[in-house]
Amino acid sequence: MKEFLFIFIFLNTIILISHEENIERKPLVKEIYTADPSAHVFDGKIYIYPSHDETNTAPGLQGADVYDMRDYHVFVMPDTETYPTDLGCGLKLEDIPWASKQLWAPDCVEKDGKYYLVFPAKDKQGFFRIGIAIGDKPEGPFTAEPNYIEGSYSIDPCMFPDDDGQYYLVFGGLQGGQLDQYVDNVWSANNREPGGNQVSKMPKIALMKDNLLEMAEKPKDLVINDANGNPLVANDQNKRFFEAPWLFKKDGIYYLTYSTGTTHYLVYATSKNVYGPYKYGGVILTPVKCWTTHHSILEFNEKWYMFYHDCELTGVDYKRNIKLTSIEFNEDGSIKTMEGQ
Repeated sequence: MKEFLFIFIFLNTIILISHEENIERKPLVKEIYTADPSAHVFDGKIYIYPSHDETNTAPGLQGADVYDMRDYHVFVMPDTETYPTDLGCGLKLEDIPWASKQLWAPDCVEKDGKYYLVFPAKDKQGFFRIGIAIGDKPEGPFTAEPNYIEGSYSIDPCMFPDDDGQYYLVFGGLQGGQLDQYVDNVWSANNREPGGNQVSKMPKIALMKDNLLEMAEKPKDLVINDANGNPLVANDQNKRFFEAPWLFKKDGIYYLTYSTGTTHYLVYATSKNVYGPYKYGGVILTPVKCWTTHHSILEFNEKWYMFYHDCELTGVDYKRNIKLTSIEFNEDGSIKTMEGQ
């Protein structure tokens, strides 16, 4: 009898192990369409702040307007082996006084027990701005400030808290994200995206005031150089910045990661100074199945992970799904390249 029981338990263990699922590289959310995941560790759990692709996009929309997002859901994972739980809607478009449409890629940061949802949206005049909404819990609900951050523009905000307690806003995205329409932080309809061997557009950085509601300085370029110390040029499309900046720090080194946009690589550059200049380092992830690519990177339980999106569920570029994958660093601090497909 004891022998039979042992065999029974053993067989069930084998069955259990054989059915254990590895969720890496698989769609994490299937109930709604999600993209642009910003992931953070709060209270020992992973909270994910993605954008929310609409199920029924309005007919007739073209170009960047097909990404017609109207609210933000927050998700939580107790670990990297468990699918996330939807904690509900944390903020809606109609509750943002200054915004008109397109709640694109957000971020979230904690300071003094408050949670600051940082998000882009178009204002009433059709310009992208970056706003703040504040909540008492990681999942919200978040209450939007009555106006956007003064002097803000473009998209894809990343709010980076440094070791010294300073917070920096990093942002920017070309074309639909309007960054190419600004020179020296001033908009003009005559401004155009650089071409050829012109120096490429760079992401922006600004130190925030202690209230995280205002910039303490005018946005500056985060210059990305090639191996020879020269700024990346516009036609170097496999390396130069396009959108989705994400800043993190490891072993005293700042890693600026971003999307090359039209070529769809996720790449990185490094610096010993938060303001740069940054030196291009290489590819993190080759193109995925989707026109866009967007990500965030975090450390959890002494391992590093990247959250990103593709459109595996639908094959439609504006109906995406978020995923995660572990990433590895070499001894010299470089990031090992992973294949997207």
